[in-house]
Amino acid sequence: MGSLWRSQEMVLAQLFLQSEATYDCVRALGELGLVQFRDMNPDVNAFQRKYVNDVRRADELDRKLRFFQGEIEKASMKVAGPETALDTPAPDTAEIGLLEGELEQFERELRELNTNDENLKRQELELIELRAILSNTGTFFEEADAHGTHFGGHDGDHDTPLLGAPDQDRSSQLGFVTGVIARSKIPGFERLLWRACRGNVFLRSVAISTQLRDPSTNETLEKDVFIIFFQGEQLENRVRRICDGYDATLYPCPGSAAERREMLTGVNTRIADLQRVISQTLSHRRGMLQTLTTKLPPWSVKVRKAKAIFHTMNKFNIDVTRRCLIAECWCPQARLKDIRDALRIATERSGLTAAAILNVVNTREAPPTYHLTNKYTEAYQGIVDAYGVASYREVNPGPFAIITFPFLFAVMFGDLGHGFLMTLVAAFLIYKEDALKNFKGGEIWDTMFGGRYIIILMGIFSMYTGFLYNDIFSKSLTLGESGWHATITAEEAYAQGDESLVMFEPHENFTHAYVLGLDPLWNLAENRLTFTNSYKMKLSVILGITQMGFGVVLSLFNHRFFGRTLDVYFSFIPQILFMMCIFGYLCIMIVYKWVTPEFPKGVPSLLLMLINMFLKFGKAPEEVLYGDPEGSAQNTLQTILVIVAVFSVPVMLFVKPCTLKSRHKREVAARGPNYHAEDHEHEGGHGGGGHGHGHGEFDFGEIMVHQSIHTIEFCLGCISNTASYLRLWALSLAHAQLSEVLWDMILKRGFSSAYMLVPTFAAWASLTVAVLLIMEGLSAFLHALRLHWVEFQSKFYEGAGYKFAPFSFDKILRGIEDA
Repeated sequence: MGSLWRSQEMVLAQLFLQSEATYDCVRALGELGLVQFRDMNPDVNAFQRKYVNDVRRADELDRKLRFFQGEIEKASMKVAGPETALDTPAPDTAEIGLLEGELEQFERELRELNTNDENLKRQELELIELRAILSNTGTFFEEADAHGTHFGGHDGDHDTPLLGAPDQDRSSQLGFVTGVIARSKIPGFERLLWRACRGNVFLRSVAISTQLRDPSTNETLEKDVFIIFFQGEQLENRVRRICDGYDATLYPCPGSAAERREMLTGVNTRIADLQRVISQTLSHRRGMLQTLTTKLPPWSVKVRKAKAIFHTMNKFNIDVTRRCLIAECWCPQARLKDIRDALRIATERSGLTAAAILNVVNTREAPPTYHLTNKYTEAYQGIVDAYGVASYREVNPGPFAIITFPFLFAVMFGDLGHGFLMTLVAAFLIYKEDALKNFKGGEIWDTMFGGRYIIILMGIFSMYTGFLYNDIFSKSLTLGESGWHATITAEEAYAQGDESLVMFEPHENFTHAYVLGLDPLWNLAENRLTFTNSYKMKLSVILGITQMGFGVVLSLFNHRFFGRTLDVYFSFIPQILFMMCIFGYLCIMIVYKWVTPEFPKGVPSLLLMLINMFLKFGKAPEEVLYGDPEGSAQNTLQTILVIVAVFSVPVMLFVKPCTLKSRHKREVAARGPNYHAEDHEHEGGHGGGGHGHGHGEFDFGEIMVHQSIHTIEFCLGCISNTASYLRLWALSLAHAQLSEVLWDMILKRGFSSAYMLVPTFAAWASLTVAVLLIMEGLSAFLHALRLHWVEFQSKFYEGAGYKFAPFSFDKILRGIEDA
């Protein structure tokens, strides 16, 4: 099992790096990904550290890259090959300077293009608005000319007569202003003009049919052309102020048709010229963005790696000579040679002759937990770590979960058809994993894709248990001759009103055992549910006791590895005796009852037998399974088992604390009155098993309370955890009954008509996937998770460690990619 059985042995190392070679050494360690650095300056503010300016430079480069990314997304372009750029090496210090200059040039050119493009589009917008004014206001002037009315422009001659009569009063001449305003402001604009000018103005507006866009935001604009007629200079000033208040844009408009036509021709010519210039600008900008799409991925990788290097270098301490940096790090002991080789190569690359120094430091601090995993074991290790990271070097439940987790799931989910569908889905995810690993489908998709190797084993094991249950979409398979025979069919029994006629009894209907799994003829029996419930319930108890007993055995490996001799003799042995004398005996009796055809006093009840072991201690058993008919042999054995089980409890509770107290008194007497417990590491202090008798002041009361809690928890847990494993039976029953309901209530009804078969099959298939595969599958998954976390791991797993988090470019980039 390698490092999956126990975490790798870790050492605390001290690094001495020359200032000139620090960057190259950290870069080499980041590519290696085997070192977890400690912060040597925890009390120093982030803005007062040595490489804060370099971090700011990297942040500025990152800002420019985000700017490029935003511009590429605005242009509806995609970045080319993000997955291939992850192998781009980290830049050296000289390359960072060149990268700064290149990014600065690209940013300056791109911003200039954006500014020019915005100015050109703004000019185009103004010309389009002016063209709309010249095109639409001509209607009003043509109507006025038809009636002989003459208008002065907004800055025109006010001596022009309103009508053609030469003796008309000069004060009756009209002026006008034209402009463009947002369509949503027209109602308020018109209302204010009417009130402020007391109805002495005349407003006409027409919608601009050409689609307009804001040059800054590229949002669609809806605007109207308007013309306002007024009389007198005072009203003109008032109208202009109102136009300014409503952000209306005023444009000059000649009074004569000839001037308007001449001006419109010039505007159209200028718009055509501007559109050609804008097209060329956009083409040049798109070419630049196309270049950026290929350069952006390696740039991003380089900047992120450089930024991570500077952040890591800020954790280092500076010696008094200010010529070298000192760092502390955790690393696997087995990979020290690889780390030293990487440091040597990095120092030579920087042009220095003195190599970096790596010294192993002795420490009593708990090291981090490091398990080597691959894409298959990573998901199972994640299940264990979700409960709690293993303490340093303790037994890891991960390798056992590879088999036990999908198997317990399959016990609850057992169906050959449903397991086959689940296996198909997982097989597809595994077959297409290279193409799907970069797919962004949300958290649910990431969880399912990450657990594809768990799902495929859950499906395979579900097919196996479904084969044993002889259950495929609630139907049975007949692979051999049935060992049961029925004297009457179910329909005939129902017609006679006596359902007991189709109840299978071993003494009457049984001839031989079926070849494998449940006999298919049980589906015709009236007592089928009673039989399967009894079978699955007892099977759940056997599986639960087996797994919990295995967990207690694993605790022995922890005790021996950490040298906790007291725990071996006064924790493990009493625990295994207590469990086996009660619940192990129950499992043996279950199997014995299965293989025994006849009993001295009829078929006994195992539940009553177990209860009477304690309530009627020493008396002849009423439920006799073996031995003489009076049950004296059974009574003798059960009496011994009860005595051993009861005697194990005070051994677990008192012996270890009293032994530790006696040992402490002898040590105090031997070392004198000034001896303190913290001067000596007692047995069990390493590996998290001391419980108050390792480091620190010796406190017998605390040890006694802690031991009492563990003893009570174990004894009561054996009962409650055994009952908890009955969820295997309950969920298996629920799954089988739901599958049968869907078959009988939906699909079976479709067989009566060819027209109903297609819709009923669609409904049955949809409900099968939604209810049985997804909902029931998730329910069984969560229950299997609970059985591993609480019932199994609580017997040996402390889970009080912390995960090894190495400085690794690969992990940093994968984390960013998944974010």
